[in-house]
Amino acid sequence: MASKFQPLKILFVAAEVAPYTKFGGLADVAWALPRELKSLGHDVKIIIPKYGSIDTEKFNIKKYRDNIVVKTKSGDIVSNIYKGIIPDNIEVFLVENREYYELRSNVYGYSDDARRFMLLSLAALEFVRGEDFNLDVIHANDWHTGYLPNLLKTVYKNDEKLNSISTVFTIHNLSLQGINKRALKPTEIDQGNSPLPDLMSDDINKINGLLRGIIYSDFVNTVSERYAREILTPEFGEGLDPVLKEMRYKLTGIRNGLDYKVLSPDVDTNIYVNYDLNSIEKKVENKIEFQKEFDLEVNPDIPLIGFVGRLTEMKGLGLMHDTLGPLLENLNFQFCVVGGGDEYWENFFLKLIEKYPKKVAGHVMISTTFAQKLFAATDIFLYPSKFEPCGIAHAIAMRFGSVPIVRETGGLADSVVDVNKYPDKGEGFMFKEYDKMEFLIQLIEAITIYKYNRGEWNRIRERAMKRDLSWKNSAIKYVHVYEKAIDKHDKWMKRENLRYPDNPGEVPGYSAMEVLS
Repeated sequence: MASKFQPLKILFVAAEVAPYTKFGGLADVAWALPRELKSLGHDVKIIIPKYGSIDTEKFNIKKYRDNIVVKTKSGDIVSNIYKGIIPDNIEVFLVENREYYELRSNVYGYSDDARRFMLLSLAALEFVRGEDFNLDVIHANDWHTGYLPNLLKTVYKNDEKLNSISTVFTIHNLSLQGINKRALKPTEIDQGNSPLPDLMSDDINKINGLLRGIIYSDFVNTVSERYAREILTPEFGEGLDPVLKEMRYKLTGIRNGLDYKVLSPDVDTNIYVNYDLNSIEKKVENKIEFQKEFDLEVNPDIPLIGFVGRLTEMKGLGLMHDTLGPLLENLNFQFCVVGGGDEYWENFFLKLIEKYPKKVAGHVMISTTFAQKLFAATDIFLYPSKFEPCGIAHAIAMRFGSVPIVRETGGLADSVVDVNKYPDKGEGFMFKEYDKMEFLIQLIEAITIYKYNRGEWNRIRERAMKRDLSWKNSAIKYVHVYEKAIDKHDKWMKRENLRYPDNPGEVPGYSAMEVLS
């Protein structure tokens, strides 16, 4: 086992990583956290699928190794490994398979996604078997890689090259589990204790990848401290709260961070004018240019409110649906949205833009460029999520001096100090219940302070910009989690008689649940 005073060797396994491919916040975590870990002195590598949408020429991705063989009852599945380098010289290995990755233009959304991602776990382990990495930890992420800890603890249990590797499993969103529970009979619901089916079996679609990751990994974390507590309850547990309560001895929360080398108004290349706390007056120039580009009334005194994110009910769009129209009829403010998602919500915002062309604007599809422009231009940022494991958009908004209105849930509660509770320390406006009146009250209060107490508004904005939500502290916490995982895995190996054949006795204080006996 690696000592706490030695650099760790870590393999980060995920479905996506920026800048190669980005669908959600996982891609940002998968490139920012390894970079921060490397700055702390650790050796971190990443492995993802090689999707057809990845531009190999742009990123100088080259073939690294041939013939990674995964055996199935229907025959061998052969993949190749490619390699690229992301900033800070982090090696990224890509699993090439034409049928499951290269001929697919999208990351998710296929009927055989379970098979595609279980193949990623199997290919990653077969790849590691042939390399001289000497890994301490494999860090798996979300249901797509939840199969991997299961494989290590069962199928590869006696593999001398792999069985000493500990695992950490991060839950980015508990609601995504890799199965359609509604399509399964009660007797088909995965309990996590049956052997994994053959890769080509239809039963693969009945396996709950997220549950498997929770049960078989050495340590589990969610992406904020509060969310780690919330998922122990039926309200937020997505049917897994009983299991999570049993596993709470190895569960913690670590808030996601921001990469300030990229996500900061003084360095962002997408915004109109760069600025920082010492030149905050330049923020208004971004607002004016944004108003011009989106054909809004050009007036720096009109409060500009924004939203960036996936257009889904989870993000609190139901609250906006019930309040924006009446407010636009009665108050003088502007609203802009950037994001794509559910057709219903795309149409809602398009109709709002059509009805209020000089007060509402938007880019109803995902766009990093327009999102960054919005962060730099807006005065107020809406993020009233029903639930939020962590949330990153509101944190970016704060860094750019856009004051957030958030619901008191998950990572939002962990990263915003409420003006209402702490007037001299507040960085944003927070409400407790998912209720349109509570949301409306905070929105009106924010608009009122902006319009009639600009001095107070500027102090709130300054505190929001000063808040340190970088990756540094979070990365240090991950190192501590890795060390705990290594320690637990070491005890598991002793219990299973894998490393210490002359001393197969009980480990004091270590329960049967903890060693998955």
